[in-house]
Amino acid sequence: MKSIILFCLVINTLICKELILPIKSEVNYNIQKALLGKKLFFDTRLSKDDTISCASCHDISNGGDDNRDFSIGINNRKGSVNSPTVLNSKYNFTQFWNGKARDLKEQINGPVHNPMEMGSSLDEIVKKISSDSYYKKQFELIFKDGLTKTNLVDALAEFESALITPDSRFDKYLKGDKTALSKDEIKGYELFKKNGCISCHNGVNIGGNLFQKMGILKEYKSKTNNLGRFNVTKDEEDKNYFKVPTLRNIDKTAPYFHDASAKTLHDAVSVMMEYQLGIEPNEDEIDKIVKFLKTLDGQTPKIMDEK
Repeated sequence: MKSIILFCLVINTLICKELILPIKSEVNYNIQKALLGKKLFFDTRLSKDDTISCASCHDISNGGDDNRDFSIGINNRKGSVNSPTVLNSKYNFTQFWNGKARDLKEQINGPVHNPMEMGSSLDEIVKKISSDSYYKKQFELIFKDGLTKTNLVDALAEFESALITPDSRFDKYLKGDKTALSKDEIKGYELFKKNGCISCHNGVNIGGNLFQKMGILKEYKSKTNNLGRFNVTKDEEDKNYFKVPTLRNIDKTAPYFHDASAKTLHDAVSVMMEYQLGIEPNEDEIDKIVKFLKTLDGQTPKIMDEK
C-alpha cells in the first residue's frame, strides 16, 4: 500500500511540476459592498455579548489568523480547532478544515451561530445594527431591499473575497524575476517539488483545493479528537481527512495544523515529511524548505487601505 501511495506522489509531482500559480495583482470586487463588509468584519456587535468580532480571530495585518492554538470566543470559551487564515480564502475550494461550508457566504454562518465563537444569529445581528444610521444608509444605497440577513452576509463575503495578498517574492519569481529568491530559497522550492509537497500544495493558493488524510504513511496521533471530514459526512473513510491549508503567508500563521501541534515552520515541515511523505527529516532540507516557505508572504490586501 505504501509503495502505491509513494508512486502516486511521484507521478503527481511530475504532473504538478509547475502547477503553482501567482496571485493576480488585481482582483475584481464591489468596492462599496466590500467596505461595508469591512466595517461589519471589525464590529463586535456581531457577537452575542458585543465582545468578539470576525477580526478577533482573524488578524488581517498579521497572517489572517490569531496565532493562538485555539481561538477564544464569547465568555472566554476556547475552541477546539486552530483558526485558519482568512487571507486568500476566496481561492479555497471549500471552507473550514472539514469543508463544511461550500463558499464564503455559507462560511459566515458558522462562527456567527457557534456558541463557542460568537454565539449569536443573523436575525439578532440585523436587529442590533438596524438602528445604526451608517449601516442603514449604506445598506439602502447598495442593496435595493436594504439591511437584510442575506445582504449582511453578502457584504461580509465581498470583503473577505477582497483579502488577497499578491506579489510575494515567490510570485515575482514565478512571473520571471529569477533574482527574487536566493539560491537557498530556490533549492528549497526544488526540494518542495522533489519530495512531493507540491502534490497537495499547488494551485494559486498553494493548497486549499483538496482534502487529504493527516498521516498518510504513518499514523498521526492528534492532540484533539477532531476527525475532520468525517464530522461532516459520517463516512468512515473520511476520518482524519482535512482540507489542505494554503501555504501563503505561512510564516505568519503559527501554530500549525488543525490541532496546533506544530509550533514552528521547522516542526511543521518535519512532521509533513515524516507522516505525509514517508521521508526521514533531514535538517538541511528542512532548513531550505522553510526558507522557501518564507518567500510566500504577500502584500497587505489593498482593501485595507480603502476608506
